[in-house]
Amino acid sequence: MPAVHRHSDGRACGATTVVSGNGTVYANNLLVSVNGDPNTHGDGTLIAGSNRVFVQGIAVVNNSADGSNPDALCIPIGGAHCAPVTAGGSPNVFVGD
Repeated sequence: MPAVHRHSDGRACGATTVVSGNGTVYANNLLVSVNGDPNTHGDGTLIAGSNRVFVQGIAVVNNSADGSNPDALCIPIGGAHCAPVTAGGSPNVFVGD
């Protein structure tokens, strides 16, 4: 089972996730990330791979690695900024779907 992705967990591009769609559910004292959460480089909204686990009606993001939209550094830098997937998660909370 993949680890749940949370606020401040890493992305492949070196950014971290900024949880904005969930304000109530935590894992290891960090907010659980949900579909649409951006990263610290701007935009890079996550596309949740979970299809059975939800927080406030929004799909949970896990570190399988779940996909994302390009962040603000995709142009002109490119590379991982064009698909800043998840690159970290909880050491002991897992998404079981």
